[in-house]
Amino acid sequence: MPDLHDGSAYFLYHSIGQYPQKAADMAAALTDFATCWGTADTNQWGYALGKRAEFIGHWARLIGADPGTVTTTENVTASLYSLIGALEAAHLAGRKVLVAGDCFPSVHFLLAGLAPRLGFELVTVPLRQGASWAEDEDILSHWDDSVGLALLTWVSSTSSHRSDIAMLAAHGHQKGSLMGVDITQAAGLLPFDVKAPEIDFAISTSLKWMCGSPGAGMLYVKPALIAACHPEFRGWFSQPDPFSWDFDKFSYAPDIRRFDNGTPGVVAALASVPAMEWLARQDAGRLLAHNRHLTALIEAGVTEMGLPLVSPKGPAHRGGSVMIRLPETRPAAALLARFAQQGIYADARGQTLRLSPGVMTTETGVARMLDCLKSEV
Repeated sequence: MPDLHDGSAYFLYHSIGQYPQKAADMAAALTDFATCWGTADTNQWGYALGKRAEFIGHWARLIGADPGTVTTTENVTASLYSLIGALEAAHLAGRKVLVAGDCFPSVHFLLAGLAPRLGFELVTVPLRQGASWAEDEDILSHWDDSVGLALLTWVSSTSSHRSDIAMLAAHGHQKGSLMGVDITQAAGLLPFDVKAPEIDFAISTSLKWMCGSPGAGMLYVKPALIAACHPEFRGWFSQPDPFSWDFDKFSYAPDIRRFDNGTPGVVAALASVPAMEWLARQDAGRLLAHNRHLTALIEAGVTEMGLPLVSPKGPAHRGGSVMIRLPETRPAAALLARFAQQGIYADARGQTLRLSPGVMTTETGVARMLDCLKSEV
């Protein structure tokens, strides 16, 4: 009898992400950490910070970042807060911060709370009536000379719509705005280069297609912007020498380390290193082709059922997910429970079913999911 829980019908790469032997790899990494940390010698910090450096190195190579431009954070929201709190007042005070109406809600919550204190106007580009994502053209129409900073969403978590970052960045350069990109929903699946086009900062987590651990966030800041930043969230690790403890002689490190603060958390980073090592060994083109093949099967199957797509049709403007609108007569929670009984794993936002096939998902798993979906709707 086939194993229904072998990952062949796992469609949650927009959320957590799995790869073969992930549990064993993560367990080994955490066991090694526990062994080192629990040994009565002086090797703990060298080991832990070395693993953190490995994590940072993997991220830098993945996004084409220079040494000294990537650091760890707890999550995407923390990354953005660290960056916003480091900017000179001229970038924000009396100006606008631009985001799309389908940005990740957590960053919107943060920006809305910071706007009154930092004196900027938060402009949220609305979705057109009946639309599932903010159109690039609408973002451009709201992006005038008063925009001091634009936070772009590369791939939407609610529709898998993929923005044209090159076009948006070209406009931003013309307007003289700072530009950041939330790359969370496609990092590890689609290629991204922080220099092509050049952006000012990028934020992400190591979950989803990266297959890592929660708590392993990432912040990239380009060198020229680093030099002009003075993070308010600072601490002993923000200095060139963390052991410089003279209260009157604090100075910022010359590179991304100035965005560090207190003693860095390392467990989430080292728990994610095995996944990043696994990803680095893969043929990125094959991983993407596998996803594209399976998403095409999903799109064809749900279209045949007459279910409306929430995602763009075809891969040209889409991330790695296919999202569909379920009938109001079939509550998503009931469908997901039925899925789980058959070893099919997906999730929903309201009545939007999110389906993201990855390396462990198979054609057989897609067929099983579509058969179950058809019987339930």
